[in-house]
Amino acid sequence: MTSPYLTPLTERPLLVLYTGGTLGMVETPDGLAPGGDIEARLARALATLPPARQASLPAYEVVAFPEPIDSSAATPREWQRLGREIAGRYRDHAGIVVLHGTDTLAWTASSLAFQLQGLDRPVVVTGAMHPLEAPGSDALANLELALRFAANPALQEVAIAFGDKLLRGVRARKWHTRDDDAFESPNYPLLGERVDQDAVLYPGRGLAHQQRGAPRFELPDYTALADGGVARLVLWPGIGARQVAAWLEDPRLQGALLEVWGGGNAPEDPALLEALAAASGEGKLLAAISQCPHGSIAIGEYAAGQGLKAAGVMSGEAMTPEAAMAKLVHLLAQPLDDAERRRRFLTPLVGER
Repeated sequence: MTSPYLTPLTERPLLVLYTGGTLGMVETPDGLAPGGDIEARLARALATLPPARQASLPAYEVVAFPEPIDSSAATPREWQRLGREIAGRYRDHAGIVVLHGTDTLAWTASSLAFQLQGLDRPVVVTGAMHPLEAPGSDALANLELALRFAANPALQEVAIAFGDKLLRGVRARKWHTRDDDAFESPNYPLLGERVDQDAVLYPGRGLAHQQRGAPRFELPDYTALADGGVARLVLWPGIGARQVAAWLEDPRLQGALLEVWGGGNAPEDPALLEALAAASGEGKLLAAISQCPHGSIAIGEYAAGQGLKAAGVMSGEAMTPEAAMAKLVHLLAQPLDDAERRRRFLTPLVGER
């Protein structure tokens, strides 16, 4: 690896990591399929921009994963692989752009934020709703926007560039199945936007203004949690204690995210609460967020939520499901005691709460 002291940070090229996704797919007789030669295809696409915009693009290098990830089939193993890839290469580059499928893009961005704590340069995740060469595709616009934000040293966190917006990775969700403006940040303002042809970073909204030290990457092994080690349980009217218990009593389960109603309510069913308390007592890490996409929860504010609090369920406040799940996986993969895991879950680590 090149020494980080040979060239100033601003003179190092960006790294573009192609992991897969619709952006790099091509039409085949059987439908869309991963396409090769991504470096040349990206260069051809960027060469169609007006000359002045081409001239102002940052220098970049491309590394393509030999086997593109189908993002709909991604697991924490893929999060771990990508986190370690970035950690091994980031010092040679002024910033990183990750090209990723949109289905689980927000999940990957959330996990990267927890793995790459203390970032001192941008990691920008993007993708597209249409292939790069498709007529009217959003791919080129997203690629250009990601490159420009990744070259801004004032951005020092994992972010998502998509649909003319820059969103905090741990605050973003895929909101539309087909619209080009596919991602939203329901409980945190945008970090930046495209204004005319400029990528404008809004001051005071990012992590860079906080007191920072050296990068403190945490790259634990997620393997033991990759096959259902953390469950996501969405409550519905009529849910039975036996159904919740069937999940929580699985010895392979280490944690669970509950999606409860409103501001933190759940059925006052003694059997249900007993199942939660038993799992919590066994050291399984339980947290709750609201099914409502906007707003926060406060467990115990209503009488209907007191049982959750007594059962040891932690409040996820206004966290997204993607960020809450990724954080549970990240904490459970580390050699921490129960009290420290709970403390860290309840502590903002990368602007997720």
